[in-house]
Amino acid sequence: MADRLRDDVGELLRQTATDIVLPLFRRLDDADIVEKAPGDLVTVADRRAEERISEALRRLLPGSVVVGEEAVAEHPDLLRHLRGGGDVWLVDPVDGTNNFAVGRSPFALMVALLTDGEMTGAWVLDPLAGVLADARLGAGTRLDGKPVRAADVAAPPDGRMRGTAMTRYLPPAVRTRVEAGGARLGELLPGQHCAGREYLDLLTGDHRFVLFWRTLPWDHAPGVLLVREAGGVARRFDGADYHPGDDRPGLLVAADEATWSTARAALLDH
Repeated sequence: MADRLRDDVGELLRQTATDIVLPLFRRLDDADIVEKAPGDLVTVADRRAEERISEALRRLLPGSVVVGEEAVAEHPDLLRHLRGGGDVWLVDPVDGTNNFAVGRSPFALMVALLTDGEMTGAWVLDPLAGVLADARLGAGTRLDGKPVRAADVAAPPDGRMRGTAMTRYLPPAVRTRVEAGGARLGELLPGQHCAGREYLDLLTGDHRFVLFWRTLPWDHAPGVLLVREAGGVARRFDGADYHPGDDRPGLLVAADEATWSTARAALLDH
């Protein structure tokens, strides 16, 4: 992936946020919001942004395939491309739609690029904060154009760690264990209902780890590559590396290897 493409996709997300997403924030009518599944909303902003982003990505990389969250809702078979060859874009036009729909932050625009099944590019934009992170496989992660390494953020001197757990979807027994382990580690924050923002907060050092249960590919492929290229770790609960084509639940992401191991032992071991 060329650096020019890296910059072009970032600019595409910024422009889409400016032209489509932000003008609709706190200006949606009831008819602009639909429940596509119980508790899972989609808005006119999601659909318009995905259409704009998808068309532009195909132009930027001729012959590529786009797998967008809203397109998959209509055509689930699109997911087969995540294990295929060639260039495949993953698009989450508004991550944190439930927040957006009720006029609350955070929300994000996210894109990942897979090349022959491997994650090679990632972009996450928080348009309200004006923060853009991007990564290229083997070339590191940038935060607003400057190199960043999550692993370089100093650990708390008292050994207590701050992290986040998206407990809403956890099975009851796992939730109980995670909450107890989080209390032992230090401070366990509730999820923000926006995976993109959680990944950005790992890069900035606001927290050291984040645990997810649901692992929809558009929610995590961009953030996982951002964290990996910044020296962090993203693995399944059993220690297997994350891949967006694997739909199993459970993902633990941390700023570095030591934090991942410590968090896993506290949150998940019996």
